[in-house]
Amino acid sequence: MMTKNAFMEKLDRQRQQHQIDEMVNKIDAIFPLEPNVKEALQSVDREIFVSDIFKHLAYNLDALPMDSEQWISSPLTVAKMTQYLEPANCDSVLEIGCGSGYQAAVLSKLFRRVFTIERIDSLLQEARVRFRELGISNINSKFDDGARGWSAFAPFDRILFSAAPKEIPSTIFDQLADGGILVAPVEEYGLQIITRYYKRGGRITSEAIEECRFVPVVEGKEY
Repeated sequence: MMTKNAFMEKLDRQRQQHQIDEMVNKIDAIFPLEPNVKEALQSVDREIFVSDIFKHLAYNLDALPMDSEQWISSPLTVAKMTQYLEPANCDSVLEIGCGSGYQAAVLSKLFRRVFTIERIDSLLQEARVRFRELGISNINSKFDDGARGWSAFAPFDRILFSAAPKEIPSTIFDQLADGGILVAPVEEYGLQIITRYYKRGGRITSEAIEECRFVPVVEGKEY
């Protein structure tokens, strides 16, 4: 027989999953999701990645403040960036700008290996705790300047910027596998545009997708 505590825990999980599913359905109504991306979003609880004072807003489609003047992206934005990567049948992805860890957690449901870099040590330590609590074992994280990438594990099938660079460093393109895709919110003429880059035969081509708003890429590391 199930104890009262076990029953209440089960009920809480069901309510929580209902809220997650509602959030994802709202996203799907605005931005039609591929089945694999929808399933990934449904399997990650955004509330875990949100600061305590904003947990009541965790399932809204809003960006929310974090420590160190950073933001956790809107789940709608995370869904878009994930789908723009075209993650089906890919092995590895590099994320530049781990932040709360929410985007990396979603990617972990779609890629066998996720590599994520964060330049603010306190944010990375918090993200690592969340990964452990969720039992996610396929995320590799690194404290570093994201502009350097992670050459030891390159080339990557996909690369994602979760912060806005003014341009993509050649070092990062060098770490993208041939046939790979890189998605970034590139800052240009005072605007940020989600841009998708393709690498074919060593040649880079790009397409602008839509306007967006991300925190900027900052050089160096912050302890």
